[in-house]
Order: sequence, then C-alpha cells, then structure tokens
Amino acid sequence: MSQTRRVLSAQIAHETNTFSVIPTTLEDYRKRLFLRDGEIAAALADTRMEIAAHLAAAKRYGWTLVQPLAAAATPSGKVTAACWAELQRLVYAACESGPLDGVILALHGAMVTETDDDAEGALLEGLRQRLGETIPIAVTLDLHANVTERMGRLASIMLPYRTYPHIDQYETAFRAAELLQAAMDGTTRPKVFRSQAPLLDGCNHGRTQGGVMSDLLARAADMEAQTPGLLSVDVCAGFSRSDIAEVGPSIQITYDASHNAAEAAARQAAAALEDEMVRRRAEVTVTALDLPDAMKLAAAAATDVADTRPFVIADFSDNPGSGAYGDGIRLLEALLQAEIRSVLFGVLGDPEAASRCHAAGLGASVGVVLGAKRHPESYGPPLTLTGRVTGLSDGAFVCEGPMNAGQPMTLGPSALLEVDGISIAISTNTLQTYDQEMFRILGAEPAQFRVVAVKSAHHFRAAFAPMAKEVILADSGGLATFDHSKLTYRNVRRPIWPLDEIVPG
Repeated sequence: MSQTRRVLSAQIAHETNTFSVIPTTLEDYRKRLFLRDGEIAAALADTRMEIAAHLAAAKRYGWTLVQPLAAAATPSGKVTAACWAELQRLVYAACESGPLDGVILALHGAMVTETDDDAEGALLEGLRQRLGETIPIAVTLDLHANVTERMGRLASIMLPYRTYPHIDQYETAFRAAELLQAAMDGTTRPKVFRSQAPLLDGCNHGRTQGGVMSDLLARAADMEAQTPGLLSVDVCAGFSRSDIAEVGPSIQITYDASHNAAEAAARQAAAALEDEMVRRRAEVTVTALDLPDAMKLAAAAATDVADTRPFVIADFSDNPGSGAYGDGIRLLEALLQAEIRSVLFGVLGDPEAASRCHAAGLGASVGVVLGAKRHPESYGPPLTLTGRVTGLSDGAFVCEGPMNAGQPMTLGPSALLEVDGISIAISTNTLQTYDQEMFRILGAEPAQFRVVAVKSAHHFRAAFAPMAKEVILADSGGLATFDHSKLTYRNVRRPIWPLDEIVPG
C-alpha cells in the first residue's frame, strides 16, 4: 500500500444564473446540501456523488481525508459576498490543520458571486496562496462549467462530467482521484491546457444522447487513448445564462508535463476539437415547442387508447436547475385552459401555497394563489385556484433515479393539489424535477398519469424518459430560455456566437 497521505476533500457547487434577481445565500445551501466534517461521510458515503468517490479512493489508497465542507445550492442568482466568504473560510481553515499532500475538489465551474465572476478560480487561487505551487490539486466540474483561464492555470487535474443528464459524478471523481494519486506518487506531473471557443452556447446544449456533443466526446476519448502523455481529454458545454467574460464551451486537457511532447499534443488536440465545435455550433437534436403546439400534442396523447404510457413535457425554460425561478405558471395555465385531464405537474416551488395546503389538511378543499411570486414581472399574475389536497409530505426523499442516486434531499413541506384533473406538486424549497421520488412522497405515481409535466430541461430524462411514450420541451418564456436574444448581455466577450456572427478559423 502507498504511504499514508493527507488529502483535502471538499465540495462547493453552484450554477449561477446572473439574470436571476434572487441572490443565493448560506440558507439556500442549507436547504439543499450543507455538511461539515464528520457529517459528510455519514450522509454521502453510499451515494453516487463525487464525495463518495473521494471516500472510496481514500480507502483504496490509504489516504487520510480532511473534509471540511460539502455544500451545494439550487441554481439561482449571484452568491452573496457573505455566503461566499464563509464557504471559502471553511475550506481555507482546513489548510491550517496540518500539512497536505494533495487536494481533490468537487466544484461546478459556473459559480458567480457578488465579488467575483470566477468563483472557482478565486477558490483555487486562495488554495495556491496557502499551499504553494507543488501540491497537486484535482478538480471535477459539471459538464456545463464556464472554465476560465485562471481555473485551468491553477488546477493540476481538471475533469468534467461526460454525461448529460449527469449520471457519472462518481466515476468522474474517482478518475480524478486516480490521477491525483499518480501525481502524489510522482509518476506523473499533471497540468491543464484550456482553450475556449468564441461561443456563448453550442455543443447541442451539452446533450450526450447523440449529436455534436456526443461526437466531440467520442473524438476526445480517441485522442486520450491514442496520444502519449494525454491523461484526460475533456469538453465542457458552458453555461450561457452567466453574463461573464469567460462564458461558453471550452476544451480542457490534463496532460503529463514530464512527457516531452505532451503539451504540444494537448494544444493540437484542443485546436482540432475547438474547430469542430465552432463548425457545428448551430447543430441541435432537440427543439422546444410553443405552448399552443405543445397542448395539441398533449391533448392527443391524453386520449390515446392505444398507448397509455405518460406523455412527458419539460417546462425547460422555467427549470430551477438552470437558475430559473421555478414557480412559473404559464404551462400549468395552458394545461388547465386546454382541459387536459390525468396530468401530473411539478414540482412548483411556492412555500405560501404549500403551507395553505398543509393547514387545510389531507382531503380538504382549499383556495390558493399559486406561483409567479419570486419575480412576478417574469410570469404575470399568479393563478387563483381551488382544489382538493390529495397528498402531503415533509418533503424528505432519497434520490432513486440514475442521477444523484442515494442522495438524501428535501423539498420542505410539500403538497399535491388536484384541480380539474391536474395534480399539482407544490413544494417549499425549489428544486429541479429529476427524480420520480419527488412525486411519490406525495402519493403520486408518475406512470399512472397520461401527461407528466416537469420543471426540468434535460436531467429529468434519466428517470422519466424510460417510462414515457414521448418527450417534448415546451417554452413557457422562463429565465432559462435558449433564445439568447431575450436576455441582455453586458459582460460577455465580443464577438461571440450567437449574439454575433463569427468566421470559423
């Protein structure tokens, strides 16, 4: 067994939609994931999350882990200065606990704070100031990271997920741990080469079920396998709802600097991938329908006697997982107006409505003013509805689907309200709907409905697509729209596609 090494392991994750007016506070982390010290292993060891891979690697390699923090908040607006200062403080304090041999971090890569457009880069800079240049730092990222020059320069190892929906968090983190072990052993000297295309969006929005992103990842895998000195060849799709200079798709290649030709090979591989990324920038495999067209398809599906499997609609532009407000009512309003029955809708974040349902009690009739409260200017007035409370829960659940499997989460006090044949799942906390347990805790089995409408963009597919007869995206005009002309960008570098025309190199 290798000698015992002390390794700092931590998670700080947030995907920041800078167009949201809702700031992200420490309380938002506490609602989603905020674990300290010994709490971390107890809660996450049996999950498929990155931290679980850190723990497994420590067991394999005999590491002593220093784990100060595992924290993640639902995507929303900029992280407040106070929250960011506290998250950094907790991680940096661990650097004072004794000498470290390595660092492994689970980050997102698209975190923006009130004080820094490049939060992950700032965190890495603070670690380098405390630990020096020789301690290897391994970082895992979301596939939708906006990878900055500073991040690439300060990390020794940088591995993003390779799936969307993100079902490979554990595998990605374990690969990073393997590379970190090799670096600490001195068998490699890893460095990161990063390049960024002149794109705000692209890569088929990062979808990995066919299309350009899948092709880029396959090509990257071939390069990694066939090129000596290239340890990991990766592609990030970027997160276009962050109005920052270094937004957009990128290539990051972890290479062995002790191999004479590795840096040149990394540059050559990145250039080839970036060229294809730019040439195929407009290719998409999924498009969104407007609400009238979506309702026509949903109405037909709801009355189809030949195939009674659920017809799944993604309310993608109000996806909380992309930093939208998650309480939009336009799709729900369209379903009600179309008089479509046997519909399961949710999960809509509205603590006031959830509280009213709990106060009324199971089986009671209750009137609610629903949704469009977090930013009324975005969605128009709330809906005034009267319905029957058919389910109540404290909101606690454990993810059972392929994404985040085993992770305990909470929606807070939640309710199922039936209105004119539509069962509406209402929660206190706002979360993207990507696991069927979010409905089951309220007594609703998604497979028993003719139409299931979820507040998600793509992650829902991992759990919901296998049972669906068809899946569509509906654009309800929310903050997570793919129509970038509807957003006012002030800080992105120019020219950048699709805001500007570009000429491929």
